[in-house]
Amino acid sequence: MHADTASRLDADILEFMDACLQKEHPKSYLIAVLHKIQQRYGYLCQSHMDQVAQHMQIPTAIISGVSTFYHFFRLQPRGKYSISICLGTACFVKGADKVLDAFRTELGIELGETTPDGLFSLESSRCLGVCALAPVVTINDKVYSKVNAKQVPELINTVKTEERV
Repeated sequence: MHADTASRLDADILEFMDACLQKEHPKSYLIAVLHKIQQRYGYLCQSHMDQVAQHMQIPTAIISGVSTFYHFFRLQPRGKYSISICLGTACFVKGADKVLDAFRTELGIELGETTPDGLFSLESSRCLGVCALAPVVTINDKVYSKVNAKQVPELINTVKTEERV
């Protein structure tokens, strides 16, 4: 069991899990372990969760429950460019829903999905704290303010152009 798990997870992650298992209340470190795995691989796949279940002796159903309960965990690979539309009150009132619809149409994906080429992921957020700039879109760490639906194709083309350079 341990050798099979070791062949799939990196040694430092196994060492981290082993260190957690030596502490008081070892199963309470599950979230920290999942964060470490997601940080390394970009998301949590079923294989990751199965390996953690085996190694930490925690039922897979519990690991699956934790990973789906917390919004921070991703169960699908994220695109190279993560597009997030703020759907907080100020952004929504100023048309964020229309901006979101435009991204859905242009990219051909829904919230939480990634384009087949792995380039874009579409997500939402509740508030970025820049309400005066509403509606706000972030692409990775870059903030775009006062975005309207007509600007969406241009934003996507800008990213694609930067990708080719």
